[in-house]
Amino acid sequence: MTRKIPMLQSLTCFEAAARHESYTNAARELSLTQGAVSRQVAALEDFLGVRLFQRTRHGVALTPAGTAYARQVALRLAGLERDTLDAMAGQGAGGTIRLASVPTFATRWLLPRLADLHAGHPDIVVHVDARTRPFMFAEAEFDAALYAGSPEQIANWAGTRAVMLMPETVLPVASPRLLAGRRRWGPQDIARLPLLQQSTRPDAWRQWFDAMGVETGLAMHGPRYELFSMQAVAAAHGLGVALLPRMLVEAELLRGELQVVCDKPLGGQRAYYLVTPETAPDTPALELFRLWLLRQAQRALVSRD
Repeated sequence: MTRKIPMLQSLTCFEAAARHESYTNAARELSLTQGAVSRQVAALEDFLGVRLFQRTRHGVALTPAGTAYARQVALRLAGLERDTLDAMAGQGAGGTIRLASVPTFATRWLLPRLADLHAGHPDIVVHVDARTRPFMFAEAEFDAALYAGSPEQIANWAGTRAVMLMPETVLPVASPRLLAGRRRWGPQDIARLPLLQQSTRPDAWRQWFDAMGVETGLAMHGPRYELFSMQAVAAAHGLGVALLPRMLVEAELLRGELQVVCDKPLGGQRAYYLVTPETAPDTPALELFRLWLLRQAQRALVSRD
């Protein structure tokens, strides 16, 4: 059976032209002439029997049909490119997992443990990309995601199912230099130290002080950082006290770059989850990865306690 699939060159030219909404910029990206891109797009329109672009005074603009088609073509080309790279690398005989993850959890918790997965399953390849927000699996080339959020946020992530790996608890840490050798600090003492804030959790310090029964007007003061990893670096360089999950700064604590200022952690509703698309069955590689993750999370919880 002959497949109704256009020429790859036509699809590549159309995807670039749609992304830029410009034949000139698409040609520059693809090292072609503008005329060549225009001819490839015209050939694609003839093949489809659908007009993808309309002429404007400033160049070209996607039609509604072109916008919808461009979205699907971009996804398929990205998937084809990833599969091609996997084949070229000669990897993934046991399966390939494309994983999205919140950045700090990936770099500080997951990646240091992946050698253990490789030792047991050397034929499974895990690709990791950073994502900080929920996304539609149908519109992204991911098999799973590692996400930090509340049960409500997980429940509102449409078209997914999730398994909780571990709850998140935070506690104050700082550089020993900032603390000048003092080992014992109470919550009231911390209120007088410079506080490092997280942009996405502006109420974190206020919640911690409330839980400790401390009233302070400075809970919202201090420089803000988007990621836990940024806060950790700032704290290690003596810029202030950061409220961080202990599991994400274990290395700094072991090296003495950070110390726990007050061993009074604050739990909450947030936890770390493995999220997968609801409609897609797990591959054998993904099921092995899920079980491995759960074992690693359990070990981390036991060692923390």
